[in-house]
Amino acid sequence: MNLLQLFKASLHSPKKIAAFRLIPIGKVMQYIFIYILVITSISFVQFINGISIQQANMEGLLEYFQEIQWLLYPFSFIFLFVLNTLLIFVRISIFAYVGVIILSLLKRKGEYRHLWRSTLFASTIPMLISVVVAFFNISTGYIQFFIYFVTFVYLFLACKHYPIKR
Repeated sequence: MNLLQLFKASLHSPKKIAAFRLIPIGKVMQYIFIYILVITSISFVQFINGISIQQANMEGLLEYFQEIQWLLYPFSFIFLFVLNTLLIFVRISIFAYVGVIILSLLKRKGEYRHLWRSTLFASTIPMLISVVVAFFNISTGYIQFFIYFVTFVYLFLACKHYPIKR
């Protein structure tokens, strides 16, 4: 399957999300790093817009930013990419541990590595919600809670399609 097919299937099919646990790790890493690149690009655009607003408010800072602009933007993009990578990997890992608990409660077979992959694909819609929220610059704790809840629901529905323990 190509990445676009994985994306489309992870939007609407918990059964396929459960089946994606068997996808090779290379394809999973391609998917997650494109996911991170999209989030980082949006964060970077917001960073640039924030600097533009701050520059308008502080005149002395304007000259300083013009001098170091060539250095500031590449390092800030790299910093944002590394930070987003860390946060997304931690979030997926925590939800994968929750998935292990869900599997044991449902008496289903699965390993942490399988649940990690399923969690990645289960977080596709929450990622889209995050992108929309970031694009419109909406910031409340309830939205983040809603995003976590949607991830949990998708993961739970995917876990119901794992094989039963015998």
